Formats: sequence, C-alpha cells, structure tokens
Amino acid sequence: MTVNEYIPFLSEIKDVIQHTEIEFTFRMAYQGEVKPGQFFEVSLPKYGEAPISVSGIGEDYVDLTIRKVGKVTNEIFNHYKGQHLFLRGPYGNGFDVANYEGKELIVVAGGTGLSPVRGVVDYFATDASRSNGFTLITGFKSPEDVLFKSDLARWETSANVILTVDQAPEGYTGNVGLVTKYIPELNIENLNEVQVIVVGPPMMMHFTVQEFLKRGIAQEQIWISQERKMCCGIGKCGHCKIDDTYICLEGPVFNYTKGKDLID
Repeated sequence: MTVNEYIPFLSEIKDVIQHTEIEFTFRMAYQGEVKPGQFFEVSLPKYGEAPISVSGIGEDYVDLTIRKVGKVTNEIFNHYKGQHLFLRGPYGNGFDVANYEGKELIVVAGGTGLSPVRGVVDYFATDASRSNGFTLITGFKSPEDVLFKSDLARWETSANVILTVDQAPEGYTGNVGLVTKYIPELNIENLNEVQVIVVGPPMMMHFTVQEFLKRGIAQEQIWISQERKMCCGIGKCGHCKIDDTYICLEGPVFNYTKGKDLID
C-alpha cells in the first residue's frame, strides 16, 4: 500500500528528554528513511501543527527537539511517554553525509541550530575514520541553555568540540563568546577541500559564513540550513517562499552558492 506523505499518521511518544525549562526532545515511533536536517509536521487536532526538525534518527524512531514557544508547542508539552502525536513527513532536503565523508568537516551551530545537524555531528564524531578531521563549534546564550549535554560530553572524547556561551555567571570556567570568535584561529588542514556546515539564527549564520570566507574557503564548500522557514512542508502556503525558491521543497539545506540569496 502506498503511503500518502501529506496525510498525518499517529505516532507513539517513546520517550521525553528534558534539556532546559522550555526545550524537550520527543522520541517518536517511526520506521522509514529520513535524513538529518529534514523535518516533520507535528499536529494536534484543534490546536494546529508545527514544523519540527529531526534531531536524531534510530531504527524505529526519530527525535524531535521542541521549544515551547506557542499554542501548538505548548499543548505538545502536555503529552507524555506512551501517548501519541500526529506526524506527517519527513519533508525537505536534508544533509547527505556522503557529501562530507573522507573530508575535513567543520560544523558551527547556534542555539537550537544544533538540533537539525545533531545527526551529522553524531555520525562523524563517533567514528574518526569517516572524515579527515572533524570540528564542532556550538554556542548558546548561557550555560542553562545548552542542549544535548550528554552528547556533547561524549563527542568531546573523540572530536574537536568547542562549546561556548554568550554570557555566563562569575566563576564559570567554560568558553564565553560568540561562535565567530573561534573561527579566525581554527586549525584547518586544507582550505581548498574542507567542508563547512552552518546552522542557526540568520544573523549568526551570516557572520559565521563571513569569517570562513575571510579564511579563503570557497562558497561552494559551505552549507547552511533554513529550517526556521518551514510551514506547510508541501509548497502550498507560500510562507517559506523567498523569490522563486520554496524552502520546504528545495531546502532547508542549501549550498551557500544558492543559500546566500535566501538569508533575509
């Protein structure tokens, strides 16, 4: 039987993992092909639906990391392990890890931007043989806002991980500063072959990419994600349209040669 990808299906909540006061990961039952960077529409009758990026992929589940910011997500937070939500998808053009295998890879993620790229980070950070050197630079507003703390601790054992916060209380011993602070001095083995992924708020992506361009890295070697633009997922509502490009259909992942014109 052919599955209609535009019709929501019922999915069981297998687990709920809290990161901060307003950010939780819902582990949803799902079997099927999905890539990091793609997204699902999560819906509840009477409340509506919200596009949520895939933050983790398992044999029989997907992780959806959700921030409590509106009517739909507020109601989602009233659901618990063993209950169900409606999903449809996955939608969009995700990250293809084959594009980065065997190459030096740098991922820069700002705030919740770590969610859609978490699968890529996990793939390369857990097996050094898959790349020719891997670095993650990830930044959050404060130590209390850090997501995926257990993952970060695990990745630090096998990859170059730079975790930084915008501001911190007195006595904090970690890195303090914007992610752009660490790019000028970053050791890059081959500027002509390194691949760079940047995900986060528009201003963060803009200035981060500029720092890499200053290092002499070509636009063709840089990838960005516009997942914040998602809405219907099928190119009908026009919410994500920038010029003639429907982000939900052609993106949210773009090479910077195309994506540079889509950062508004």
